[in-house]
Formats: sequence, C-alpha cells, structure tokens
Amino acid sequence: MTTASPLRDRLRAAMLDARRARDAETTSTLRTALAALENAEAVPAGARAGALEDAPVGAGATEAERRQLTDVDELAVLDAEIASLLEAGRAYACSVPERAAAARRAAQTLTGLRGD
Repeated sequence: MTTASPLRDRLRAAMLDARRARDAETTSTLRTALAALENAEAVPAGARAGALEDAPVGAGATEAERRQLTDVDELAVLDAEIASLLEAGRAYACSVPERAAAARRAAQTLTGLRGD
C-alpha cells in the first residue's frame, strides 16, 4: 500500500518522467527519496509483542498500523535526504569528483521537487 500526498505525487511523476527519459541517475535519486518516506512510516522499532496467549489469530491479525506522516514530517524526511546528499558531495569532493557532482545533482533534483 502506498500513501498519497502532494510531495509523493510530485516525486512519483518526476520518477515516471525520468524513467521514460531513461535517466537512471534521476530515477535512482527519486526512488531513494520515496523509499525514505516509506521507511519513515514503518512501525517503531520499540513496538513489542505481548504474551503469546494474547496474540491475535487470523489472516492479517499480526499486521501493525503504519505511522501517518504529515506534510511537515514528509518535508523533514526529504530535507534529511537532501542534507545527506550534500554531505556526500562534500565528502567526495577531493577524492571522487564525479561522485561529488552526482550527489550535488541529486540534491538539486530533490530540492526542486520540494514544492515550496
């Protein structure tokens, strides 16, 4: 199940365009950003099961409710991705300039889709 939001819709539309253009770098950047949003919705790691005798029974009974991210939460996740890419660009600047440039392009792509 995928969550719909204005930001995710922009990222998915841009990814579709990048795939049509066979732009692997942009496709990868957008896929990673969407995965980060999906991961942010995951059940908290601290969630613990109760006693075995209290366990639910039946199909889907063990499914946990995913977190619902607000628009602000989603922007925070995207901003963290952008910051990570910019940091990678700085880290690669001296040793692998082409990777540094790719990281900066990826950060610029996500910044352009941020929507504000």
